[in-house]
Amino acid sequence: MNEEENASSSELDQQTELSKAGYRYLKQGSFQEAIDSFNGILEINPENNYALVGLGEAARKQGKFDEAVEYYSSCLKYHPGNKFALVGLADCYRAQSAYQKAIEIWEQYLDQDDQDVTVLTRIADAYRKVKNFEKSKALYLKALEVEEDNPYALNGLGHLHFDFKHYEEAVPYWERMLENDPKNIKVMTSLGNCYRKTKEFNRGLPYFEMALEIEPLNFYALFGIADCYRGMNRHRDSLDAWEKILESDPNNKVIITRAGDAYRNLGDLDEAARYYKRALNIEFDLYAVIGLALISKIKGEHLQAIESLTGLLAQNPKNHRLVIEIADSYVKLGNTEAAIETMTRFLRLGGKNATVSEMLKHLQK
Repeated sequence: MNEEENASSSELDQQTELSKAGYRYLKQGSFQEAIDSFNGILEINPENNYALVGLGEAARKQGKFDEAVEYYSSCLKYHPGNKFALVGLADCYRAQSAYQKAIEIWEQYLDQDDQDVTVLTRIADAYRKVKNFEKSKALYLKALEVEEDNPYALNGLGHLHFDFKHYEEAVPYWERMLENDPKNIKVMTSLGNCYRKTKEFNRGLPYFEMALEIEPLNFYALFGIADCYRGMNRHRDSLDAWEKILESDPNNKVIITRAGDAYRNLGDLDEAARYYKRALNIEFDLYAVIGLALISKIKGEHLQAIESLTGLLAQNPKNHRLVIEIADSYVKLGNTEAAIETMTRFLRLGGKNATVSEMLKHLQK
């Protein structure tokens, strides 16, 4: 072996050792040490793919996505099609919510390996983010062909159908997940939410209760239970769940308002008013103001209710619930003309609601 070959062999050995050290440091989370190792390689060979990818990984794991993109792109310039650089670059674009760019890079990867389940599900996720239902579904299903019951593909299909309001179609995918992972709380609450959306509250309730058995203070399980009971008009049971949430999250104005609604439906108007005011003391809340106006209506104080609700309607002219409640109060006061004008204005501004249209039609007769 001549002197030139000895030097070349020595440099290769040095690059190999630095590369091993760099990836070991990466695994440990020692980013500066990893960067120093990879830069040491680039001093010997500025086009080394392991070093460029390693520097990209170090930057990406620290959230420095623009810097990471430069390293991955440099690697692809010298080594077109490098799988690690492609995946890293796509992951950076995904983290920056540049989903279309991420898709383009992942599809380059699939040209080399269309059986990689991880990449298939990531592209499907990206298509889901940009609301391309058909392409997203096709890629999730392809992932399931490669790996039956892959949890990321099943979960993705569940969320895809849920996002597009195909609630019944989402259920079988999450059911399959639950069969394979019976303690998965997120899947339980997702299934519960499917039935909550279809207003099949008695079918959704058991899933939230299953989740609560595993994690007694889980917010999403308690919220689901409370909302199901609310939908079933079991307001006392609903209130118990809302109060349970407030024990650990006392300033959650959404939950405070829901508890106020439960008290109002139970006929405890003073307590309902106290909860609505408690929510408003935290921050303005549309539903808390509506709640107080509904209490006024129950007490027969329709002028006060109209005043409160009209103020809200000026800021929310297409809110059909406000229109219905204002019109109803006008009717109760015998002012049919004002009720008709309120609903006509709503429709003239482009508002659409079947109840408003039917109510208007009835009054005009």
